[in-house]
Amino acid sequence: MAIRPILRYPHPGLKTICEPVTVFDWALRRLADDLLETMRVARGVGITAAHVGVFLRVVVIELNKVDGVRTFINPDIISVSDELMRQTEGSVSMPGVTDEVTRPRAVRFRYQDINGVQHEEHADGFLAICIQHEVDQLDGIFWLQRLSKLKRDRLIRKWEKAAP
Repeated sequence: MAIRPILRYPHPGLKTICEPVTVFDWALRRLADDLLETMRVARGVGITAAHVGVFLRVVVIELNKVDGVRTFINPDIISVSDELMRQTEGSVSMPGVTDEVTRPRAVRFRYQDINGVQHEEHADGFLAICIQHEVDQLDGIFWLQRLSKLKRDRLIRKWEKAAP
């Protein structure tokens, strides 16, 4: 496993729509392992391949040690609940900057595992929020775009002042 450099906001790669994974091989496994190690060092709970400049639809999430590591290849949200939930969000590409985002509380989604096997699942609460956040990133939508213009501009100013 290797720690990969993380693209920092406002890197244009963070607006890139990622391509589907078509080859399930050792290189994909290595990418997933590297994403996990990189995410842990960055103290995140989720990361996409796009965060490290690899524009493939790969997500790694580790909410806690009990639930363990989840790797989602080519995730796609099928449906969302009408009930909404507010959750503090941030990004490994913009460390130290967070704000509350409102998203659907539950999702139904499909994905492939690291071996290419298709799955369909329901998620609610924090996991549902994380799935939506990371799928947005795969679609080139950075989490700030889910905020009002006023909040977004305030956070960007804060980020620009704090950036080295």
